[in-house]
Amino acid sequence: MPPRRLVVDLSSQRPVWRPTETFMRALGDAAGAEWRVEPVSAPNDSDGDGGGVSPEAVAVAAGAEVYIGWGIPEAVIEAGRGTLRWVHTAAAGVSGSLTPALRGSGIVLTNSAGVHAEPIAEWVVGALLHFFRAMDVARRAQVERRWAKADFTGLPCTLREIAGSRVAVYGLGGIGRAVAQRLVALGAEVRAVRRRAALGGPGGVAVVGPERTAWVLEGAAALVVAAPLTGGTRAAIGAEQLALLADGAVVVNVSRGAIVDEAALLARLDSGKLRGAALDVFGVEPLPAEHPFWGHPRVLVHPHVAAVTPAYWAREAGLVLDNWARYREGRELVNVVDLGAGY
Repeated sequence: MPPRRLVVDLSSQRPVWRPTETFMRALGDAAGAEWRVEPVSAPNDSDGDGGGVSPEAVAVAAGAEVYIGWGIPEAVIEAGRGTLRWVHTAAAGVSGSLTPALRGSGIVLTNSAGVHAEPIAEWVVGALLHFFRAMDVARRAQVERRWAKADFTGLPCTLREIAGSRVAVYGLGGIGRAVAQRLVALGAEVRAVRRRAALGGPGGVAVVGPERTAWVLEGAAALVVAAPLTGGTRAAIGAEQLALLADGAVVVNVSRGAIVDEAALLARLDSGKLRGAALDVFGVEPLPAEHPFWGHPRVLVHPHVAAVTPAYWAREAGLVLDNWARYREGRELVNVVDLGAGY
C-alpha cells in the first residue's frame, strides 16, 4: 500500500519564513513508515495571508492527503480533490484562503493563530511607548542634533504612562489576548471587543461584544486593532469610531489594514486629535511610495514584520506536530477555521 502523503509548501521568498532543518526533521521523524513528507522546493509567497502557488506545488498536491503552506491556493485544492483531507496555513490570516473551492470541498482548514502572538504583543507595547514617551520627538531632535529637553519639560506635560491609561483592544484572539495580558501587567485599564464575548478574556480585562464597541472606544487613550479581517470587521474602525477616542490617543494596527479606514485615520491625525498611529499593516502592501503615511510626523510605518522572531519555527512545529498526531489518531484538531465566520 503506498504511503500517505503530507506536502510541505513553505519555501518562502523571505529567508526568515523558510522552514528550519529542525522543523523539517521533526516532521520526518513523526512520519513513520505510513507517511511520506514531500517538500516543495519552488518559492512560495508568505506575505500577508500567503496563497502563492507554483506548478511544482500543484503537481505534488495531486494525490496528497495533507498540505501545509503559506495560505491555501485554490489550485492546490483542485489538484488534491478527492484525496486532500486537511490543509494548514502557516499564516494567521485566512481571508485569501477562503475560496469557493475550499468552502465546498469538505476539507478541514487550520491556521497558525496565536503562534505570532508573543512577538506582535511585544511590538504593540513598544509602539505605544514610542508615542506615550515621545520617542518620535527624541528621534527627530537627534537627527537635527538638537538637545530637546524643552520639548519634554513644558506644561501641560504631554508624556504619558501605560499605567493608569485606558486601552481599547479590538479583537481578543491569540494576539489580542497577549496584548491585553501585557497591558494589564503594566497597570493599564483594558476594555476589549470580542465576537463571542461569553468566552471572556484574561484577568482584569472587561470583555464585550461588537454591539458595545462604542463603550470600549469612548475616552480610550489608545486603540489596538487585533481582530481578523472578516465581512464583519472590514472598515469597522472609521471616522465615527476614531472620534470616540480621547484627544491625544494612539492607534496601533497589527491585524489587517482594511479593518481601519485609512483616510479617516489620516484626517484624524491631521486634525491633531490623535497623538500618533503605529501601523504594521496597510490596505495596500507594499505601502505605495506616494502615500502620505510615509512622511507624516506622527505615523510609525512598519512593513508588516511585527511577527518576525527566531522563535517562530519552534512554536509552529509544536502546533503542526500536535495537530498531525491528532489527525492520525482521529482526534479533533486545534485552530480549526470556521469557514462561515472567516477565522
